[in-house]
Amino acid sequence: MTLDRRRFLRNATATATVAAGGSLLGLGATGTASASAPAPVSAPGGFPDYRHVRTLLRPEDLRYNPTGEIIFPCVRGVYDKLAKPLGRYYLYYAPHDAPGGICLAYGDSLEGPFTEYPHNPIVSNEWAPHYKVSHVSSPHVMWHAERHELWLYFHGENTTTRLARSKDGVHFTYDRAVLTTAMLPKGTTETSYARAFRHDLPGRDARYVMLFMRNDNANHRDIGWGWSADGRAWTFDPEPLIDHADVGASDVSGAHLLTRNGRTYVAYHTDKGSGGNVLLTEVGADFSRRDHLGVLYDSGSAAPENGRAAAPSFGTDGGVPYMVYEAGERLSGVIAVARG
Repeated sequence: MTLDRRRFLRNATATATVAAGGSLLGLGATGTASASAPAPVSAPGGFPDYRHVRTLLRPEDLRYNPTGEIIFPCVRGVYDKLAKPLGRYYLYYAPHDAPGGICLAYGDSLEGPFTEYPHNPIVSNEWAPHYKVSHVSSPHVMWHAERHELWLYFHGENTTTRLARSKDGVHFTYDRAVLTTAMLPKGTTETSYARAFRHDLPGRDARYVMLFMRNDNANHRDIGWGWSADGRAWTFDPEPLIDHADVGASDVSGAHLLTRNGRTYVAYHTDKGSGGNVLLTEVGADFSRRDHLGVLYDSGSAAPENGRAAAPSFGTDGGVPYMVYEAGERLSGVIAVARG
């Protein structure tokens, strides 16, 4: 998709959503909407126009840096959930290449600074007797309100998504594998980069939704999805939720669920060759819609983005909406923050 085409889609959908009216809301750390001060609307779905603020984490500044790269941030407000948190916000991330390792940083503002947890990785690529794999990566942490726990979904290998659980967000207990390629149609080669969210689907007797990257023998990555009553046992749709070809991309990944003004959306990124931007699709409360709305965040050509913004995670700080994301070439970028 050309830059002019992306701008056209963004401006057209912005005009439509402004005309639709409705209050302007910031995004909560779980991906749901929470009240905030009005902000100019120039992105699809009535979302704020996120602008890059600064870099939060660079691989070269980290004590645990086995491969010189980090990916897939997940930010969670823990100040109202944990008794004695290290900071108001926990930022989970990981190297991808072997051995990977799930890591934690903490801070009191989503604009930073964030302090690296001194004993990273908090989850490694060997966890006896549960697994021994080449790498673990792509952490996503969900607050499970009923159990008062932080649930960590992560992959290792790329064929398997796993779950671990914690009372403090630092020390985790292994639970189980929740998604494998064997749970999807024959020919599926990858099921990874999963994020799970609290979202009711009464028609499916489900209270949680999972979004993940799926790949098959055609080697074009799509967004898959599944649903669960408890966050542990999952059912998965055999068809993609978002097909790469439907949005003019070679690959899509890094999906995040968002709700705003009673409507449900999925934000995700495209490969750099297809624009390297964060796109937005409205899926409906029951996931029956496929309204592709265009560019939510247009990556800049200058450093640190260098034409690629990926794996967005959303939250609010003092009522101000933020997006924490990968900035830069895959496996040679940084973790950055944009403000709405």
